Amino acid sequence: METRKHTRVTPDWYRWIAESLAAGNAPADILATMRDHQFDTGIARSAITDALFGGAGPVAEPSTSATPHVSRLAQGHILHTPDRDIRVLLRIARPVVALLDGVLDEAECEQLTHMAQVRLERSAVVSPESGANTVMDIRTSEGAFFQRSENPLIQRIDARAAAIMGLSEEHGEGLQVMRYGVGGEYVPHFDYFPPEEKGSEVPLRQGGQRVSTLIMYLADVEAGGETIFPRIDFSYVPRKGQALYFEYTDADGALDVLSLHGGAPVIRGEKWIVTKWMRERPFPG
Repeated sequence: METRKHTRVTPDWYRWIAESLAAGNAPADILATMRDHQFDTGIARSAITDALFGGAGPVAEPSTSATPHVSRLAQGHILHTPDRDIRVLLRIARPVVALLDGVLDEAECEQLTHMAQVRLERSAVVSPESGANTVMDIRTSEGAFFQRSENPLIQRIDARAAAIMGLSEEHGEGLQVMRYGVGGEYVPHFDYFPPEEKGSEVPLRQGGQRVSTLIMYLADVEAGGETIFPRIDFSYVPRKGQALYFEYTDADGALDVLSLHGGAPVIRGEKWIVTKWMRERPFPG
């Protein structure tokens, strides 16, 4: 007989999650334990995410500001870049999200994947305590970094990304290619540096706050690997050559908690992406 899954996390379980995180247990291990106790995977993942980001993780109410947030992404169905036009397939108002088609062509996807393979190392995240790049189990991927404009291909993609994102190339961090194998995931997180965390002081000194992200997809994924925005119930299935663009501020210019996003576990195949982050000021590249 099939065991019924738990669909509600009790206060005792929330307390256990918080204590486990405080003791240094990895989110992936906590998730595995909750699965062993018959919790629905989505419910368990949401509870862990809430604990990671401050208890219930306050979700802001829709802004009542009379001045709407003006996105840096150009209006219209077509975005013009130095070497090609990009079609907008979908827009979400809050958080600002857009699905873009034809950002990379077949040859560029193959070249980036090939170039990255010889540089791949276990991906790191910014430590909330020290600000240093640190390997943590919330992100199970391999990554390769490229300096801005380090070769003609990177230079072309940097210029294209800058045009899409509405900021000069000097505001951009170097491209990062990431590979996720079966089971690889990135638990929901913010791309901006939380101002209240001590570890944010280090990255904020160079270029200031991150303001937007462009995730470009280098391959289709056989199963799993979706990019998810859990607080707006949005999920995108990776498609080669397409990209997701998103910003992190609301109508009042405040950091928007609705920009929480993550990478669902890969079930079959591999997931390859290349990410561009933009800063509020020129970033040493």
